[in-house]
Amino acid sequence: MDRVDFLRRAIEQGQGRTEADLVLKGGRFLDLVTGDLVASDIAICGDRIVGTFGSYRGRREVDVSGKVVVPGFIDTHFHVESSLMPPQEFERCVLPHGVTTGICDPHEMANVLGTDAFTWFLASSETLAMDLRVQLSSCVPATDHLETSGARIAAAELLAFASHPKVIGLAEFMNFPGVLAGDPGALDKLAAFQGRHIDGHAPLLRGAALNGYIAAGIRTEHEATTPEEAMEKLSKGMTVLIREGSVSKDLHALAPILTDATAPFLAFCTDDRNPLDIAEEGHLDYVVRTAIALGAPPLAAYRAASWSAARAFGLHDRGLVAPGQRADLVVLDDLLACRVAEVFSAGRLVEDALFANRPAIEPIGRLSLRARRVTAADFAAPGSGPSTPVIGVMPGKIITLRHDLSLPYANGERRIDLDQDVIKVAVVERHGKTPPGERGIGVAFVKGFGLKRGAIASSVGHDSHNVTVVGADEADMAVAVNRLGAIEGGFVVVEGGRVLAEIALPVAGLMSLLPFDSIRASLVTLRAAARGLGVVLPEPFLQVAFLPLPVIPHLKITDKGLVDVDRFALIDP
Repeated sequence: MDRVDFLRRAIEQGQGRTEADLVLKGGRFLDLVTGDLVASDIAICGDRIVGTFGSYRGRREVDVSGKVVVPGFIDTHFHVESSLMPPQEFERCVLPHGVTTGICDPHEMANVLGTDAFTWFLASSETLAMDLRVQLSSCVPATDHLETSGARIAAAELLAFASHPKVIGLAEFMNFPGVLAGDPGALDKLAAFQGRHIDGHAPLLRGAALNGYIAAGIRTEHEATTPEEAMEKLSKGMTVLIREGSVSKDLHALAPILTDATAPFLAFCTDDRNPLDIAEEGHLDYVVRTAIALGAPPLAAYRAASWSAARAFGLHDRGLVAPGQRADLVVLDDLLACRVAEVFSAGRLVEDALFANRPAIEPIGRLSLRARRVTAADFAAPGSGPSTPVIGVMPGKIITLRHDLSLPYANGERRIDLDQDVIKVAVVERHGKTPPGERGIGVAFVKGFGLKRGAIASSVGHDSHNVTVVGADEADMAVAVNRLGAIEGGFVVVEGGRVLAEIALPVAGLMSLLPFDSIRASLVTLRAAARGLGVVLPEPFLQVAFLPLPVIPHLKITDKGLVDVDRFALIDP
């Protein structure tokens, strides 16, 4: 059908002169302009809403009596890879929860494979029923001198993808110290995308430094963790993306600022949720119902989930139940509980048949885990004395604390201290890029896991995705790291030299080839195995994955060693 013919049909159907392709009859919809619940049919032509505030006839009619229709939800910032699923399986998992538009940043895969990740994600996006938009990863690697990444992407390489219709702009600019210092590479990327959307990433940044960061053309921010920080960023013109993921949980802290007045400047993001949490709690539907339960007005919550998100990212064809808008609609049994009954994506009912005939997208990044084999001796922690900085993990936060502690010390080595809940953490370079003569292994200590024995290891290690392992036993740490090499990456739990649980993530060491329900089952087993070792964190594997991210305060670790993020420098042993 050509565009002129479609427009002719849409105009006729909108006026009720001809039958609509599809009509949702007998229900009410939430008017995000007034907050009213409007009793009306909703007429749809193709992928577009063409009629509201009236009664319509349709070639196909769906009875939604007793239900409330709201616009489809928009997740404004996430990484598909962190769901452990490729895009097609991710869609099958989240679309039934009402997520009809996703704005992803493929920088996890890009840090492993470079621009091939963009090509693969864009090809995948064109096969999906949901609208998956791509932000081009701005910081590959996240830092230039603190870690070893699998790839480097410059401004010219980003621009090669900028004209793709699924590309919105530039993804989260994590290297905020580089922006503020006028780093030439950072400025080249920012200059290339002036006038387009640029995502922010500036945890704890306030005052004049925040002004300078925003002056670079950066428009959104998902790292605000307190009302005061969020309100300053709002008052300086940023759209704040309230994040509620599997690890980073900011909704409880920020819900008080979500009002009818502020909702146009707020949106929701997950950044990220795993299949287990999606199955047990939901996705953006969970975020909406939780916001309302915490006291946010329903109008504000549903605006943030759709209209405000669409406007922040320049998607002006969606976010309202209104003529001319994309027919992304969520049918709810209960508005306050955000209980999803049915979902329509671009006018199509979300059901198994919608996913049946998608062309297959071949996985990439197989055999990309090239970490060398290690032994227990590789995890020795030499030092000049018993005192050392120790990473402090906080449940539900990717920000870490700095503890300066005295540990057991003998023969020039610092040791694990279970009485203080201090175990070892190490990062092993996995891209095969460690220069000759260097170890490629950073070793330090971490507090807060509760681990009493054994080890857990992950090839998911934001953002360079080197192998990260925490353990109370160096021999088990070595077994865990070596097992990841054998299964092409994933998560592993080890005790007494024996693998207790694992999941293979052979797609770039980040994603599984299994269906999401199988991934979910494996995560249940892994979580139970970790708890059996004494782990007290609700999401230990994702907390492990964020320990090597050296752009999140305050103390992190990479393959080069312990990092003082506040100084953006390595700490001498």
